Amino acid sequence: MATEAGRSPPSATFTTSSLIFPLAAQSFSKTLTSLKYSTLSIPNRLNSIDHDAGFVVSVANQLDLPLVANERCGSWYIPPTHKSGSAYFKSTDGHTGQWKFSTRRLNLQILDAIGKNDGRGKSMPDALSKTVPIWCVVLNKVLFPLSGEAHVLKTPEDAVSRSEHAQIEERLDGLARDLQALELDITSIRSKVQKPLEPHWTTQDSGLVSIQRNPAFHSIICCTASRRVEGTEASEGGYIQGAGDDSEGWSHGLTPTMFWDNHDILMEANESDLPSLIEELVVTSRNSSGTGISVDVSPAASLFIGALSTVEEQQFDCVVACCDVNPFTKSETSSTKSSFTIMEGKWRLFLPCALGKAGSKALRSHLPHLATFFDDFISKCSKRTLPRIICIDQSNGLDLAVGIALVLACVYFDDDGTLLTTSPEKQSCSKRKEYDKLFIRKRLTWITTSHSSANPSRATLRAVNSFLMGRPS
Repeated sequence: MATEAGRSPPSATFTTSSLIFPLAAQSFSKTLTSLKYSTLSIPNRLNSIDHDAGFVVSVANQLDLPLVANERCGSWYIPPTHKSGSAYFKSTDGHTGQWKFSTRRLNLQILDAIGKNDGRGKSMPDALSKTVPIWCVVLNKVLFPLSGEAHVLKTPEDAVSRSEHAQIEERLDGLARDLQALELDITSIRSKVQKPLEPHWTTQDSGLVSIQRNPAFHSIICCTASRRVEGTEASEGGYIQGAGDDSEGWSHGLTPTMFWDNHDILMEANESDLPSLIEELVVTSRNSSGTGISVDVSPAASLFIGALSTVEEQQFDCVVACCDVNPFTKSETSSTKSSFTIMEGKWRLFLPCALGKAGSKALRSHLPHLATFFDDFISKCSKRTLPRIICIDQSNGLDLAVGIALVLACVYFDDDGTLLTTSPEKQSCSKRKEYDKLFIRKRLTWITTSHSSANPSRATLRAVNSFLMGRPS
């Protein structure tokens, strides 16, 4: 058939509605949506997690190695009785063109487990194939500078192309210099491991056959918990790859600890009963109280970080609380105004911040109040007694409290960790600090090496950088 201007007629575009009558098309769409939600249901997720956890534990048992969870999702796949710690290896640090050694999350805490047990297991797909190998080589270059063989990058051939492998290699020397620029106590870190680090990989498909451990290295066993799904989960009989990922969207507040503490009850519950059961467990967990553990920030001996609900504030001369409800007034309603109190010589500062990005944004506006408060505090401190200072938040001291402690460590402590007795503005120009990103990163390592669970968000660190780098030097 001829068309205008000699063009061929446009090809027909077929859609679901082209093949099915309108009412039937709507019904078909609803069926697909229902099938998707049914496949990704909470019972299917919990059963998938339980299945994958069995594989992870079997790998640890066969190799006689401790398990370290790669957060945020790794703890779902490791029963607490088998978990020896946590690490934070991000997939984004291994993404194509973005390869890096994170100076924000050094993960040095797992060197103790590596040195004592000669290995490690964890769970995270993209981070395992590139982020962990980069971490190993960079540490090897700094801790074992004369061991040439240990400076060779090793990545899984079935996951990383030769081209990408070569591009990562080009960055390794620069990443090692970034680590050295932090001026860490290399001798102390080196004492934790006797040999260089070497990564190996295992999955449910490969098993342990492919692992050939070299006695000249500490073996880092990267265990991918989930089985790879070809196609969609709908064809897998309810199995979900990476079922523990993005738990905020499906868990209704359930955490890995709650899951494993109530494993049998949750696994035996009917699907219709799960939401109410989880809600009950969440409420019980929130209302339960325990003995808090505060972490001291070395070398700043008088600076501590802790959780909002578990720290007995009377132990400390100065408490800075970053949360949505003022813990010092025992009020149950949230507030938007910062406030401070001085009772019996105890200084208390409340900075109203919600959880998440909103809290980090609020923190940025509150930091000038922190500086004014702390200037007054140190001016009134006794020169004979070292005050105890703690920063707390409602995320177990992992995020906003880290941001507060980082500001204090940068502004009010010298390089030896000694609390300054005068505010920075009153010091002579020769003693004032230059607040640049490297200086802030160095102080951050005080916190991350002392508080291994600390996980400040990028938004929180941006708030701190903005405040500090805007101060007069």
